[in-house]
Amino acid sequence: MDVVEIEQIGSYVGQDVTLKGWVYNMRSSGKIVFLLVRDGTGIIQCIVEKSSVPGELFETVSRLTQESSIEVSGFVRADKRAPGGYELGVKELRIIQVAEDYPITPKEHGMPFLMDHRHLWLRSTRQHAIIKIRSGLVKFIRDFFDSRGFLCVDTPIFTPNACEGTTTLFETDYFGDKAYLTQSGQLYNEATAAAFRKVYSFGPTFRAEKSKTRRHLIEFWMVEPEVAFADLDDIMKLAEEFVTEIVQRTLEKYRGLLEEVLQRDISALEKVQPPFPRISYDEAAKILEEKGTGFEYGNDFGGTDETVLAEGFDKPFFVHRFPSAIKAFYMEPDPEDSRLSLSVDLLAPEGYGEIIGGGQRIHDLALLEKRIRENNLPKKAFEWYLDLRRYGTFPHAGFGLGLERALAYICGLKHVRETIPFPRLINRLSP
Repeated sequence: MDVVEIEQIGSYVGQDVTLKGWVYNMRSSGKIVFLLVRDGTGIIQCIVEKSSVPGELFETVSRLTQESSIEVSGFVRADKRAPGGYELGVKELRIIQVAEDYPITPKEHGMPFLMDHRHLWLRSTRQHAIIKIRSGLVKFIRDFFDSRGFLCVDTPIFTPNACEGTTTLFETDYFGDKAYLTQSGQLYNEATAAAFRKVYSFGPTFRAEKSKTRRHLIEFWMVEPEVAFADLDDIMKLAEEFVTEIVQRTLEKYRGLLEEVLQRDISALEKVQPPFPRISYDEAAKILEEKGTGFEYGNDFGGTDETVLAEGFDKPFFVHRFPSAIKAFYMEPDPEDSRLSLSVDLLAPEGYGEIIGGGQRIHDLALLEKRIRENNLPKKAFEWYLDLRRYGTFPHAGFGLGLERALAYICGLKHVRETIPFPRLINRLSP
């Protein structure tokens, strides 16, 4: 018999096949055992009838426990009542291992317990769906940039300097010198944009934020495009097209998982179509003042501020031109008001907050040197970055999208800890 995967089982109706997988669940009526078997690609119901199999085989089945690994052979038939629409009439079954008592059962478990057993929790239907959608989202992100002439260029994880500020750096010894885990690939993207015009990096980034909010991870993945000769408006248009495409492609491919497994409100995602609303920081601050949130002009938005702002929108929306004082040293000042920067955040509705941050970069050498001094940054560490302004400087812009935050929004998850196989949190480094 052919060894097949469950996701392809529909092509084998009326045939005998062999599956290799694990017992997801089982129940018995005495004369019939119903086995739910998963193989990593799907779940199928396997029927073992006492009257149709040797007594020895039926006795073997009774020894099975949740997550026991097995090889099972039988006849494939369509059945709309069965999970996935197909079932297997078992003819043979071989036990690979009878699992020990599985710690995760259908009963309710607390989050700390589930996180302690994350290595096993990934096998559950909900977690399986989330990580599967994550994999698809990664592909859609790459497809978007690859199809538009962007070159994927890797950036270092060890860096000699900060990108977003020194307060959230992980410091490490680098053969006697100080090095830091990267907060962003952006500075290096600016160098590669000068070589290749349109580039993006996609990899892990690290922030030593002592935050326990539902939106924060210590280690997360970020995609960061950078475009030569682009300005703030160019990059907002790119971000709008980008988010629209990855949301709609995810919805198209994973509608079933989103609706049936994650119970996501699909109508919310269907609204993700251009144009996205655009408001200035000043306008956003006024909204928060009118709503009496206690927000003080000149501060960055907190999670509550972002949630309140999102109440007025049913799709992602841009907030642009933040005060220069609260943005990174490399942000280009607004030529109409030097107190402001040509920066932008894209906020998701439904309380998911910022999913994109970016803007236009300073390309004037003297101004960049001044900003480095004002921020008390070590000029020596940035000499290579200043070279980009000495040798053929050019206007350029880019942004970063946090994969986990975007996935949490798309899947309708309450916390980003479910969006990555093994989350790193302020109080969690294991498993």
